[in-house]
Amino acid sequence: MAAQAQSTVVDEARPADEPTAPPVVTVSGSATIASDYRFRGVSQSDRHMAVQGGVTIAHDSGLYAGLWGSNLAGWGTFGGANMELDLIGGYRMPVAGGTLDVGLTWYMYPGGADRTDFAEPYAKLSGTAGPATLTAGVAYAPRQQALGRWYRTGADAVAGVYTAPGAKGDNLYIWGDGALAITGTPITARAHVGHSRGQNGLGPNATALSPTGRYWDWSLGADTTWRNLTLGISYVDTDISDRDAAYLRPSFSKGQDGTGTIAGSTVLVALTAAF
Repeated sequence: MAAQAQSTVVDEARPADEPTAPPVVTVSGSATIASDYRFRGVSQSDRHMAVQGGVTIAHDSGLYAGLWGSNLAGWGTFGGANMELDLIGGYRMPVAGGTLDVGLTWYMYPGGADRTDFAEPYAKLSGTAGPATLTAGVAYAPRQQALGRWYRTGADAVAGVYTAPGAKGDNLYIWGDGALAITGTPITARAHVGHSRGQNGLGPNATALSPTGRYWDWSLGADTTWRNLTLGISYVDTDISDRDAAYLRPSFSKGQDGTGTIAGSTVLVALTAAF
């Protein structure tokens, strides 16, 4: 069979060396397998593996919307699908050589118990200092029933005795992150520290966003990327001691059996594929 003739169409309206304009709308996402799901230092998967994923749609104006989900176990579950599904929307803008990001996260638990979902606005400012990338952020969840102190202790929750049914609470989280690419290597070192302040009891479904009212969480780690895969390893810890959390048990424990901490130190390993 004779070879078909090939033809080339030239866009005469644009010079050949002119760069293509960036797309107005971009779609990005990721999928992760992690050895644990730690939210602000506390395990939401009962110190077991978690499968997570998300997708973000961004407009070149700075507006964006996203969806992120993870499986849950133990302390983090509310029945139903035993899944956390976050709806995220916000706006990014350049500020003083850095980037200001403001938005809102709506935490959802599909098919779970009543009064579990809650909203949390946030703002974070990112910039560079030499070779380091630094981020400072604040998230404030206003008064909502999901964050209220319905149970004073874990024993009240087991007995099903509400201390203050219908109570509302708020929560403040302040954090800072740092990342530093190590010259001559494919490794980026990372550090995080955060402080939570909220109600010191249990919400309507025997959990709490700030379990002991006030506590610190932190992590140190590193990651490396090959093509679209990133392997990360980090040391994660909080200052929540067994003594501090005793009044929350059995809810605040591994297996919710009253033994084993879910806020102690751990080495977390995660493999993420970006697309």
